[in-house]
Amino acid sequence: MNWLNSEAFTLFGQRILWSDMVGNILGLTALALGWRRSLWTWPVQILSGAILFAAFYGHLTGSAGKQVVVVVVALWGWWQWNRGKDRSGDGQIPVRFATWRERAAMLGAAALGTVAVALLFKAYPTLSWDPWPDAYIFVGTIAAMYAQARGMVEFWFAWLLVDLVGVPLNFANGYAFSGFVYVIYGALVLWGLRDWWLRSRKASQPVLEGAPA
Repeated sequence: MNWLNSEAFTLFGQRILWSDMVGNILGLTALALGWRRSLWTWPVQILSGAILFAAFYGHLTGSAGKQVVVVVVALWGWWQWNRGKDRSGDGQIPVRFATWRERAAMLGAAALGTVAVALLFKAYPTLSWDPWPDAYIFVGTIAAMYAQARGMVEFWFAWLLVDLVGVPLNFANGYAFSGFVYVIYGALVLWGLRDWWLRSRKASQPVLEGAPA
């Protein structure tokens, strides 16, 4: 798998690795499929995680280990969407806003998780070259995937918060293609947020007696 870490091309003076390019293209595809509430979003995320694991394994153990967690969460999300795909009446996952209790639980878990993972990265420096931002992005990604699996509109807000740190971190660490792709990520996140928001409002509106469903 050495070819994954080889140079694909040069962009604005920065080397673009095959792993960086392929992983981000698959990530964009998975995000677009998530916007459309397609079950294929999960296998694409799993494939992206597998490719990045192969790219990192052997020289970036921490990054490879993080991809294992992402793949496991994606498998759980796939199972969740398969269970709930018939609840909306159109064969796809229904979407909704989280309750205040769910939001508090997710924020609390994300905060504690970020601190715990950052301390782990600091204790074992080989796992990460930038512990706090790396922990924030990793835990934020897991939180976003969890919200996506539950069909929560907050999924999109979580991705926006991850992007705020992920974009400058990618450029700083030499992953230029990731930084450029995140511009497209931002547009997809905003469109997806609008779509899920409107769908959640329609789903919450009562159907009047005698009115067409």
